Amino acid sequence: MTAIRTTCPYCGVGCGLLATPDGKGGLTVKGDTAHPANLGRLCSKGTALAETVGLEGRILTPQIGGQPATWESALELVAARFSQAIAQHGPDSVAFYLSGQMLTEDYYVANKLMKGFIGSANIDTNSRLCMASSVAGHRRAFGSDTVPGTYEDFDNADLVVLVGSNLAWCHPVLYQRLAAAKKARGTRVVVVDPRRTATCDLADLHLPIAPGSDAALFNAALVALADRGAVDARFVADHVTGFDAALAGARASDPALTGLPAPDLETFLDWFTTTEKTVTVYSQGINQSSSGTDKVNAILNCHLASGRIGRPGMGPFSVTGQPNAMGGREVGGLANMLACHLDIESPAHRAAVQGFWASPAMADKPGLKAVDLFRAAGSSQIKALWIIHTNPAVSMPDADRVAQAIRDCDFVVVSDITRTDTTRLADVVLPATAWAEKSGTVTNSDRIISRQRKVLPAPGQARDDWRMIADVATRMGWGEAFDWPDAGAIFAEYAALSGVAGALGRDFDISGLQHADYDALPPTRWPVSTTRQGGRFFGDGQFYTPDARARMLPITPRLPEARTGKRYPFRLNTGRIRDQWHTMTRTALSPRLSQHIAEPFVEVHPQDASELGLAPATLARVTSPEGSAILRVSITDAVQRGQVFAPMHWTGETAASGRIDALIAGVTDPVSGQPESKAAVAALQPFGAAWYGFAVSANAPALLQADYWATARHAAGHRTELAGLEAPADWEAYARALFGLPGAECLSVLDARRGGARLAFMAGGRVLAALFVAAEPVQLARGHVAAQIGADNPGLLAGRPGAGQADPGPTVCACLNVGLHTITAAIAAQRLTSVEAIGAALQAGTSCGSCKPELAALLARMPRLEAAE
Repeated sequence: MTAIRTTCPYCGVGCGLLATPDGKGGLTVKGDTAHPANLGRLCSKGTALAETVGLEGRILTPQIGGQPATWESALELVAARFSQAIAQHGPDSVAFYLSGQMLTEDYYVANKLMKGFIGSANIDTNSRLCMASSVAGHRRAFGSDTVPGTYEDFDNADLVVLVGSNLAWCHPVLYQRLAAAKKARGTRVVVVDPRRTATCDLADLHLPIAPGSDAALFNAALVALADRGAVDARFVADHVTGFDAALAGARASDPALTGLPAPDLETFLDWFTTTEKTVTVYSQGINQSSSGTDKVNAILNCHLASGRIGRPGMGPFSVTGQPNAMGGREVGGLANMLACHLDIESPAHRAAVQGFWASPAMADKPGLKAVDLFRAAGSSQIKALWIIHTNPAVSMPDADRVAQAIRDCDFVVVSDITRTDTTRLADVVLPATAWAEKSGTVTNSDRIISRQRKVLPAPGQARDDWRMIADVATRMGWGEAFDWPDAGAIFAEYAALSGVAGALGRDFDISGLQHADYDALPPTRWPVSTTRQGGRFFGDGQFYTPDARARMLPITPRLPEARTGKRYPFRLNTGRIRDQWHTMTRTALSPRLSQHIAEPFVEVHPQDASELGLAPATLARVTSPEGSAILRVSITDAVQRGQVFAPMHWTGETAASGRIDALIAGVTDPVSGQPESKAAVAALQPFGAAWYGFAVSANAPALLQADYWATARHAAGHRTELAGLEAPADWEAYARALFGLPGAECLSVLDARRGGARLAFMAGGRVLAALFVAAEPVQLARGHVAAQIGADNPGLLAGRPGAGQADPGPTVCACLNVGLHTITAAIAAQRLTSVEAIGAALQAGTSCGSCKPELAALLARMPRLEAAE
């Protein structure tokens, strides 16, 4: 089979892939060395993509009311209910909620239908949750949502400041690019983050800033630039407005808000003011804040004042979390934007888009942003809602109330590929094509447009998103305007519209790309027009404001809402882990991606844990004013006292009590509408489990009856962590119900005095399932036990390998499946003293490299050894 060039469907790095179908419904994947975003590198998630393309759990037919239906009946119902709502209640009574995992062509069609034909701007996206503050900051400073720099700036910088970005885990390929630059040219790295993350392994300086105080830090940097003679006076005089007011605002700010030791702050200010080639990389730690836009503008102020923007090796750089967050911004997927970076507030821009589309109606004001959109759905303001490729019942803040709002909405359509917490609440479910089954484009964080190409046939009755939307538009009476033969024709229309935007003086112009270019389109950085090809923005001092000058703004730092106290004494920080993606609808299908971290957890400082009576590996109930969760306790000084961290990936499908966004308040930035996901208030207490369990089985658990459970894949089936407040009376009966094995042979060892039980279920001499129960967190070799499923090994009840059997231990390197015990044994036996030596011996850390910080930490904990001769 021939390898097909395509693009990874995960983060905004936009890595190129070579995907080769195997002729049996599967494929193989490797990095594309010719793609400028990754040059062949892949992270653990990208490396495991081939394990996620099966049909298990896929939605293969349309459903109405939970029952199979025809496409015709489903589309007719959707069109009729949206048309009815519009006729009776007006265009603002309907809404779309989209996703940064949609392709640009899908996004464009949805935006055209809602804004230009329905006539409402009630179309928003889950990108509102990850980079809306960056969009708003860019527009305030530059007059447009323009990312000035490119990934090549990572290679050329002498100082890289990472702010609110765990690059090692969330953008591993960029992390490796930065690591290579550090090795090659001695690039200094500063990490600004309340937590000590894996990224700090690369840092020359870690600034454990107080939550939400980033604006105070960059205000201090602006003052230092002025006081130390590092302002580019010519650039400011010729190209910037608002310098004096911004500096006055910064002088009124108190650097002590950062909580940083004075020597560390001084070191940062010294490096920042004396290093010309400085790149400031920021991500969700900045954006996901009730003052995120101000934080972005505090960063932009510093780069504008120093003139360090739009030139090689310098500038502010927003890294996005989704594969097509940028593409969604470009087509106007946000409720407050028009396509091609045109402004919905501008009558001239609205008229230009409406004229191009020849549309009957045009949204004339911003629509509802994500948090307000779901509130409107719950209050009957929104009568019909279409959710595409996202799981807001889990991923939105105040997730329990969002789920209830979806239930309460009169009519809900969900397009997706698998069953989720959100599809269970829908009136109509439409089966969509997935990555590798559809064709289109995506745009990464540095403005490179790449093709996603079809590699596999669409399964069942799955359809492309653009086709579904166009079919509904046709049934609503607008068929001529939505009559495209393929995605390439949509792209050609979109490119032509960008030419209209370019003629109006906007930054986004790809009118130089034609339909004929589409099939073979290589990775291409916009703009692409007769006047400009790719490159950086703003090095010439020309901005997209009416007077072509950038705007600096006075910023007054605003810390998160002060709802802490005796009832909720902790700040809850949320984020991602290395090997999982969003709500795991794709990554959870890969067994190896669940081996590093298999269940939801909360990180707690040792002193806080001691005061609360929390022991390692026990469970804690984490409560906020919005909700609660039960999470495994991880005690670590990576978090500061009074702060806790929990990841956001688990759902009702994988760990019902671990849905962390149920604890997050719907507090938003007043400018961007982005929620405060990094500084909720919370209380912790021991869960007080009477029993803990660990189960392995060939099939998914049949009946999960426990106060706490979390299930994940392993190579031979499923593994499940369990706990309860009251032990069952009969462990064998409980286990048979758990596994759905009423007649299987059972081998059991019961310890009534200690509250323990070990049960294995056999058939034909082979192990089908096993359950291990104890009064304390179950200690056994989980990987070894899981590997016995399907084997003829009743001795697995020992929970550990027998003589002559190796136990690799918990996975450290997911790319190459190398376990902890394998690594520590090799370190001791071969006297390995460096991460590079471990890589040479075991290959661990030689693929995406995101496990290198963990390897370094293992070395630091091991007894000091002399290198082997």
